[in-house]
Amino acid sequence: MTTPSQVAYDVVALDRPDAPPVPYARITLDAPRRRNALSLALLDELRAALDRAAHDDVRAVVLAASGSAFCSGADLTEALAQGMTVSARRLADVLRDLLALPKPVVARVHGPVRAGGIGLVAACDVAVSADQITYAFTEARLALAPAVISLAVLPRMTPRAASHAFLTGAPFTAAEAAAWGLVTSTVPLADLDTEVDAVLAGLAAGDPQGLAATKELLNADTLARFDTHVDHAVALSAELFGSERARAAMERLLAR
Repeated sequence: MTTPSQVAYDVVALDRPDAPPVPYARITLDAPRRRNALSLALLDELRAALDRAAHDDVRAVVLAASGSAFCSGADLTEALAQGMTVSARRLADVLRDLLALPKPVVARVHGPVRAGGIGLVAACDVAVSADQITYAFTEARLALAPAVISLAVLPRMTPRAASHAFLTGAPFTAAEAAAWGLVTSTVPLADLDTEVDAVLAGLAAGDPQGLAATKELLNADTLARFDTHVDHAVALSAELFGSERARAAMERLLAR
């Protein structure tokens, strides 16, 4: 199946650049006014775009974002109104799709990433980050926990780094994210596309069958652990988001 040059979505864009280093699909989180928050609509469209890319005749997928931020995490307004039972499950589905997609996924991280957005970055096979941006697991400060995203994050990060980052909720630099294993490399923002193109050029040397089999090998343990713990993680996330303490904390944050 061939993907048209541009597919219209509301909060996600899917396209195939005309002259890539290797044929690839680019999926762009495109809700800049909400800082690409992980609303149910965005998660649904992201999952649909990943499914389409999986069946397209492309060698790789690039996950990017528009606006000033890459992703601000959960959509707190939606969480307060609707709870997180459905969204937590859908986020888990998206993370699993990224890990199991039979094509390499490269994250192009141009702006700040918070909470659930870090799960997206961690689930990608290669993550190239602008060097001036920050990351933060803010959940504990909102009476929450990075439950669902931990299934993708913990296999990437060193245990000590994860403990510090999860418990303090403090922002950390792109350089720290790279040292801790969360991202692959950091470059100045002006060089971000050049670095992503270099990664894609490297993937061009791989045969599609070889790339798919190698990715399956690399992510086998992560996916096995994911499937064992996902139901508990989704239930915990929904429970915490619905608690009085978390609701009060989210309301205070949104009132700022």
